[in-house]
Order: sequence, then C-alpha cells, then structure tokens
Amino acid sequence: MSKQGALGSAFYVGGYDLSGDVSSVGKISSPRDVLDFTAVNDTGYERQYGLRGGEIDITSFFRGSGDWGPGGGTMTGLVGSAGIALLPATDEVATFFIGQALQAPAVSVNGKQLNYDPTRDDTGNLTLAVTVQANAYGLEWGEQLTAGLRTDTTATTGAAITDAAGTTYGGQAYFHLTAFTGTSVTIDIQSCTTSGGTYATTGLTTTAMTAIGAQRLAVSNTTTINRYLKVVTTGTFTNAKFAVNFARNLTAGVTF
Repeated sequence: MSKQGALGSAFYVGGYDLSGDVSSVGKISSPRDVLDFTAVNDTGYERQYGLRGGEIDITSFFRGSGDWGPGGGTMTGLVGSAGIALLPATDEVATFFIGQALQAPAVSVNGKQLNYDPTRDDTGNLTLAVTVQANAYGLEWGEQLTAGLRTDTTATTGAAITDAAGTTYGGQAYFHLTAFTGTSVTIDIQSCTTSGGTYATTGLTTTAMTAIGAQRLAVSNTTTINRYLKVVTTGTFTNAKFAVNFARNLTAGVTF
C-alpha cells in the first residue's frame, strides 16, 4: 500500500459537517474481545475472536463569544450545529473522510458520544476532546462514493464508480445529509455488472429525508453488489448536500 497524506480531510457527525471545527483525529480503532478456549491439554492459551468494537476520538476547537456568566454568551461551530456539547443519549453516526475524492478511504462508526472534555494549554488555547464509541456495530472502513460533499439541485444520477470486482456478501453504507431545501430526498446506491449497463438498487437506500441527518444502512451478507456503482438521488428539492461512505463486505457468513 502506498503512503497517503490526510490533507483536506472531512469529518461528519449526525448530518453536520464539522470539518472546520475539528483540529485533529486522535484515534481510529476497532478493538476486538477475545474468548478463552484454553483446554487442559493445551500448552498455551487458545483464543478466538469475540465481539467487535470501534472508536473515533477527535479534538475540536472551542468557538464562543460573549460573557459566559449566567444567561450570557453563545457558541457556534461544533456545539451550536450538532449539539454535541449536550452529550446526546441517542446514537450518533460519525464519519471521517481521508481526503475528499471518489473511492478515497473513509471510516464510520454508529455509537455513543462519551465525553466533551475541555483542555486549556499554557498559551490559552481551549480545545475539547470527544469520543464516539461503537454501539451495536463495529467500526467500518469503506470508500467515498461522493468526493467529500456532493450537492444535487434536482434528482440526479451520479457518475459510475469502478471497484475491483463485484461481491456477493452484501455491504453497509453511511449517509450524511448536511444541507437540504425542498420536500424530501432519497439517496440510493445502485450497481451494475458493466459501466454503461442498467443499474439497479443494492438495497442501500435511505428513507425519504426531509432535514439534515444521518443514516446507517445494511443489506444481508448474501446480497450481490456488482462492480460498478452509482449514487442516485430522487425526490423534490432544490438543494441536497450529502456524503456517502460505502463498505463492501469481502467475507461470507459474517453479519456486520
């Protein structure tokens, strides 16, 4: 694998583009539990993989103004947009795009936000640490089916994207709708055996979205997803800005 920089990357949480408010991504991890299968006739430990986890850690800028006394002051950026400072009880979908190009690596996690810890250094700079830890699913690496954010002003069929080969083990997708004007938009990943052939849905299709938000979708591990992919939008709208991370399963019999 060749070396790659991460300049011009992007970070999305729950349908909000927080790229300009994140100073660094501290950790991307996918830890696995191990099960002890050591028998009395073994001469060393025997272990098998157990549950799969995931975690993304970020450091964000503090953006504020005014007096932070009672009733004073406002915050913008990370706090004002996503409400991440409120430590939401529901799951968040977090996605990191490494660079912003079609088929560039992307990683996503559906999980709980664990913290919002401020730190002030000796220069007076105030930053905040945020961890999103996987819930129900592990961390998933995939490819960008949009070059960062894609903006559609009407129902649109995107350009064909060519993977190395088709697969028969299903897949998962993460969708972030970061801006929207209109009645609704549905985002669909379609595939085909040839670049110029007839594309059909993979089953990775969002519900009709009417406001900014994020969705994680999955199809069964026996679903065929062909080599060529397109992202198609339908609905009635004048502005839909969104990002898509697609993870193609390469293993049979595994539920992700």
